[in-house]
Amino acid sequence: MNCSSISAAHRRSRCVRLFAGRYTCRSVAVLLLATAILSAPVGALSAPMVVKMATLAPEGSSWYRVLQEMGEEWRKASGGAVTLRIYPGGVAGDEDAMIRKMRVGQIQAAAITGIGLAYLERSFYALHIPMMYESDEEFDYVRDRYAPVLERKMEEKGFIVLNWGDAGWVHFFSKAPVVTPAEAKSLKLFQWAGDTNLVQLYKETGFHPVPLSTSDLLPSLQTGMVNGFSSTPLAALAFQWFGLAPHMADLRYAPLTGATVIEKRAWEKIPAEMRPGLLEASRAAGRKLRVEVRRLNREALDVMVKNGLKVHKVPPDVQAQWRKMVEDVYPQVRGKIMPAEAFDGVKRYRDEYRAAQRGGKGAGR
Repeated sequence: MNCSSISAAHRRSRCVRLFAGRYTCRSVAVLLLATAILSAPVGALSAPMVVKMATLAPEGSSWYRVLQEMGEEWRKASGGAVTLRIYPGGVAGDEDAMIRKMRVGQIQAAAITGIGLAYLERSFYALHIPMMYESDEEFDYVRDRYAPVLERKMEEKGFIVLNWGDAGWVHFFSKAPVVTPAEAKSLKLFQWAGDTNLVQLYKETGFHPVPLSTSDLLPSLQTGMVNGFSSTPLAALAFQWFGLAPHMADLRYAPLTGATVIEKRAWEKIPAEMRPGLLEASRAAGRKLRVEVRRLNREALDVMVKNGLKVHKVPPDVQAQWRKMVEDVYPQVRGKIMPAEAFDGVKRYRDEYRAAQRGGKGAGR
């Protein structure tokens, strides 16, 4: 595996006419043929339904390959009646643009991060609360239990969640070493554009956020408009951002999850008997992606280190500084950035997991 193999790469009826004629044997045959066509099952002869799906994931990336495999399973499960056409690398625009295009029918589906899905439903922010989760296992426990709530909310807004996926743990990358919260606050820090409340909260906390689209991050690092960003190792490698910000703080700031969604009207155009098979293929792809992305994040970190990335340890006392800084802001996050019930719901599941872990250790002794 090397940088070039994982870097982003970007590639962008026949008509039959029946004429009225004399009543001959030939015309009778034509009429019989037409009757046969009209009476045949629609799925057997009609053109396949094409579901256009967009994603920021670069062509050739692990996310893209899993979506391709999901599309092949859709084709098999539907007997060729439903095909998936993937538009990778952000060619359909940033995630807020993808959502707008789904609403107007330009595309029907998208694989979107939880941050992007928060444009639709702010409760998604609850899965990305900084310093709330400590491990993959803890986060999985919370997400698996809170997912049905989010799926219901999404359906109310006109979208079906096909599967859940992971992007990895978010770390801070920067042009100069950053370990402490004070050092991070000195950065001109890339921030996803589109949520003015979140940008304002970062400012109030002492950060210097620079709201941009994802496609603008690389040129902004080149010009110095930003000198730091928060992202997962796999994304930093896939988009080659780390080359211009070759320092990473070894701090699991927050998990970044995502989901593949389809516009509800498009989903309901698929014959009802086919949907369970397509949904199961989608869920299987999500389970595979969860395992693969976690492995690839570890590999991506190794690749970046071999290509000049410097990883800076964050001592326990400094991690405590980060935790205090973030937890002091929780009262502003709860109810303003996300609904209070969403914050309370994930915290309840997290505490439930930790209590079970403590109980299990006690029983073992």
